[in-house]
Amino acid sequence: MHKLAVFDFDSTLMDGETIDFLAKPLGLEEQVAAITERAMAGELDFFKSLVARVALLEGLEKAKVDAICGNLPLMPGAEKVVAGLKERDYTVVCFSGGFRNATKPACEYLGVDADFSNFLHDENGILTGRVGGEMMYSDAKGDMIVRMQKLLGVNRKNTLVVGDGANDLSMFAHADTRVAFCAKPVLREAATHCVDVKDLTEILKIL
Repeated sequence: MHKLAVFDFDSTLMDGETIDFLAKPLGLEEQVAAITERAMAGELDFFKSLVARVALLEGLEKAKVDAICGNLPLMPGAEKVVAGLKERDYTVVCFSGGFRNATKPACEYLGVDADFSNFLHDENGILTGRVGGEMMYSDAKGDMIVRMQKLLGVNRKNTLVVGDGANDLSMFAHADTRVAFCAKPVLREAATHCVDVKDLTEILKIL
């Protein structure tokens, strides 16, 4: 029986928001974090908020971005939950409204089967402040999970989703097991289970 587990990345598999870490060297951490907070609470359109936040990163060196992204703190229990799910025959995937610079190294380290995220555009190794990719819209994760289910032959009964913010709502619509992880109220309302401690191994107790 095929089973699918889809995790959000920022504040779910990783402890924090990638874009906040990137804004720090520019002294824009508070400005960016304020936009992130409103977007995750569902107060701002995700696409508009993403474009606005990435624009603030213009001028950052790509090498510096990759160095920061390669050293992001993983959420406690991240390694154990991925290993535990694979032991239970789950295909484990990460959907992120953030950036491939961050999801690729983290997911390779964790043994996640695939990661889907956005790309920061650069010219000559310097960020232009532009972004593109599959995960830029509020309904992107829902659209992608349906495609993954068809591809893998998985039904919603055998689908587990884990996230923390408003842009995870669209994928929550297509899974029977929906875990709101240290989540915003808007996502908790759509969840079947809520985990309120920063420990991803709690998810294994739900299954």
